Amino acid sequence: MTEAVTGVRLDVWLWAARFFRTRALAKDAIANGRVEVNGQRAKPARAVHAGDALVVQRGEERFEVKVLGLSDQRGPAAAAQALYAESEDSRRAREEARARRAAERSGYRPPEHKPDKRARRLIQALGDIDAF
Repeated sequence: MTEAVTGVRLDVWLWAARFFRTRALAKDAIANGRVEVNGQRAKPARAVHAGDALVVQRGEERFEVKVLGLSDQRGPAAAAQALYAESEDSRRAREEARARRAAERSGYRPPEHKPDKRARRLIQALGDIDAF
């Protein structure tokens, strides 16, 4: 991490902060409007400064982060995570979306209402199916 730098290119910072695996992927995401800086679409060469608010859409995940540090070199994951702080709402929304996608893949759908008397008796008669 370089502390004396006042601004870093957006695509370089996203790569250094490990949001994207390559700078080319970061540039494509920025060009396609999946990255916003302070609520505005940006270009890859835009300078990022400490305190900027970023919204990064990566696949099905959406990150809302605040820039804490600047770096133009990709380092270890611990150093990359020190470059930004994700909002608690963003983290909670990502975890809920991830759990929802996992549940959809497994075929589970939560019931719309509590089971009635007949359904409860059927459940009790079947016993614990998962025990087998």
